[in-house]
Amino acid sequence: MHRLVTIGVYDFDLESFLLRLRAAEVRLLFDVRQRRGVRGPDYAWANARRLQEALAGAGIAYEHHRELAPTTEHRHLQYAEDDRQGVGKRSRRELAAEYVRRYTAEVLDLADLVPLLAALPTRGRAALFCVERDAVACHRSLIARRLTEQHDVSVEHLTPA
Repeated sequence: MHRLVTIGVYDFDLESFLLRLRAAEVRLLFDVRQRRGVRGPDYAWANARRLQEALAGAGIAYEHHRELAPTTEHRHLQYAEDDRQGVGKRSRRELAAEYVRRYTAEVLDLADLVPLLAALPTRGRAALFCVERDAVACHRSLIARRLTEQHDVSVEHLTPA
């Protein structure tokens, strides 16, 4: 059985992020963001170039899987629900039902997960990476569930200590 973790950006700094990945024996990080940047100086380390350099220094491979990212339209569906509920992106605790339905039908159901599965390390783990702190508030949880249900992949969701 392959082992996979998921991890976000929020509430980590670069040092704690890399420590968490090392503790989970992550050998490969799958970036599933559409735009590979995070606003603000606290999270500049998670912008694509800086992140890839830090991962390389830690001996962790990096792959960008934009085909698994939600579209701008999908993200706007979620933002509208966040606004309706009065929650911010960083405090969201769940995904909107319409977002889940549309992302699943328009992205996940059409995605070929075979290359992702083929890349899973035989030793250690791979990580699905996006920005939200909690996986249940992020599309990476939907990808993880699909891998668990259809491909016998074991998943653990990592959060900051």
